[in-house]
Amino acid sequence: MVEDDVNFQNALMVAIETEPDMTLLGMVGTRAQGLQLLEQAPADVLLVDLGLPDGSGIDVIREAHERWPTCNIMVSTTFGDEAHVLQSIESGAAGYLLKDSAPQNMVAEIRSLHAGGSPISPQIARHILMRFRGSLHSSVSVVEHREPAKPRVTLSDKEQDVLEYITRGFTTREIAALMSVSNHTVITFVRRIYAKLEVHSKTEAVYEARNQGFLR
Repeated sequence: MVEDDVNFQNALMVAIETEPDMTLLGMVGTRAQGLQLLEQAPADVLLVDLGLPDGSGIDVIREAHERWPTCNIMVSTTFGDEAHVLQSIESGAAGYLLKDSAPQNMVAEIRSLHAGGSPISPQIARHILMRFRGSLHSSVSVVEHREPAKPRVTLSDKEQDVLEYITRGFTTREIAALMSVSNHTVITFVRRIYAKLEVHSKTEAVYEARNQGFLR
């Protein structure tokens, strides 16, 4: 967790400690400490506040997305404006919650994120829907100027196996054990999958894989 609000830190820490299936691996309160935290082994979930005392949490999200490609990143903040929302999602966040939820609700959202969901506060969801609606109205559909269809993506057997495991919620370490390979090898496979599917997060990868018929 990268969070500078001590009261929020303590409340969520207590809530997490009561959950038998969750372990808090680290808690820091600045951008610099958050970037340093990424030197450790990847976590399954990373919570990031945006308004940190020494900079923006978006820098941490962007770096975590590069270093920990299998980690599920969720924003927990007081900023609900469209600019922060879009920047966070583009940088790699798969969830965006405002700090108006009880700690137990946050715990449930963490579990949902880890299971492949994308928890989003209603107010934030409205921002995204309104922007999407605006994009639909402003888009121009002209058959003559459509780009040629992209060639179908192919995945190797190992990449397909990793994709299946990711979809079922296995962590990097668990996948490595199941496939009898190193964590680094699994991360390499994940990066290849993301590159081939042209996605930037686990949620996008699962969505795109289903669209292209890689998953049942």
